[in-house]
Amino acid sequence: MNIWLQIGSAVVVVLMLVFLYPTAKQWMTDGPRAKPGDWQAALIPLLLVVGFVVLLILLVKG
Repeated sequence: MNIWLQIGSAVVVVLMLVFLYPTAKQWMTDGPRAKPGDWQAALIPLLLVVGFVVLLILLVKG
C-alpha cells in the first residue's frame, strides 16, 4: 500500500477525532440518564440479534 495513502488516512482519522471530541463530550454531560428499565429494553433486542447471528453461523456450518 502507498505510504502517502496511509499518512492521508491517519490524518483524516485524527482530524475526525479532533472535530468529534467536543460534541461527544457535550453529549456525555448533557445527554439523558439511563433509567432502570432502559438497560433491559436495550439488552433484549441485542440478545435477539446475537442469537440470530449464532443461528446463521450454525446453519452455514452444518
